[in-house]
Amino acid sequence: MDQVNGSVVTEFVLLGLTQSLGMQFLLFLFFSVLYLGIILGNLFIVFTVIFDSHLHTPMYVLLANLSLIDLALSSTTVPRMISDLFSDCQIISFHNCMLQIFFIHVTGGVEMMLLIAMAYDRYIAICKPLHYLTIVSPKMCMFLVVAAWITGVTHAVSQFVFVINLPFCGPNNVGSFYCDFPRVIKLACTDTYKLEFVVTANSGFISMGTFFLLIISYIFILITVRQHSSKHLSKAFFTLSAHITVVFLFFLPCMFLYVWPFPTKSLDTFFAIVDFVVTPVLNPAIYTLRNRDMKVVMTRLSQQLVNFRKVT
Repeated sequence: MDQVNGSVVTEFVLLGLTQSLGMQFLLFLFFSVLYLGIILGNLFIVFTVIFDSHLHTPMYVLLANLSLIDLALSSTTVPRMISDLFSDCQIISFHNCMLQIFFIHVTGGVEMMLLIAMAYDRYIAICKPLHYLTIVSPKMCMFLVVAAWITGVTHAVSQFVFVINLPFCGPNNVGSFYCDFPRVIKLACTDTYKLEFVVTANSGFISMGTFFLLIISYIFILITVRQHSSKHLSKAFFTLSAHITVVFLFFLPCMFLYVWPFPTKSLDTFFAIVDFVVTPVLNPAIYTLRNRDMKVVMTRLSQQLVNFRKVT
């Protein structure tokens, strides 16, 4: 790969979160617990949807895919971030840096499209309930999932093909605890103004546009419900509040990271941690604790577990 793009840089230097040994232990415990929560919480949703026939509906198929993507997105950065806490020199090879960037944008692009698909699913379910089974059929659900993956890969490749061929011959300090397009592009030994604009448009403006589109669509759903029956407005808002919360958690950090890609170190770290750690660990809690069907399944599973213990 180095020969292809003419680079002499074979590795990049990442930025540590802290130099204090006490804080390193604290952050190690904190992020380890959160990452374990991400794994268990998201896999719980995936396996619950797979093995409970009552949840074999488009909404929960999309939710299971979202959980898989949350786990994958978090796994692109969090394990390395935890392992680097006690490292004196945080080094990542050129190849691994490029792979990290690629998978961050694949999973991020897929998650963006899944959130759009879930908003569409809720729109049909709430505004056109009699036509829901016809419009959001299993085939349509499969199409939405496949389209999300194709879009995610296209989104990543459309930027990656330019970055992989940039010449890197000088500074190699990324200035963050993970690799991403805006910071790595800045290290190239050539004029990257046009490419920076492409990245900002591809990741930043698309994130911003999608965010406002989703918020407007949820407002439209609530207005439609209110026009038909004001007494159902609170129920609809309760149903949509989980989706709206997840949209805010995912898109706000993305907009700051790509539309305004070089804030202070503390802000950059905060937004990245929200995207890679906080959102993936909160999504399972949001969708299980605020979802009646998931609560019923959890109650049924706990009862089966209690009965199993009694038998044994």
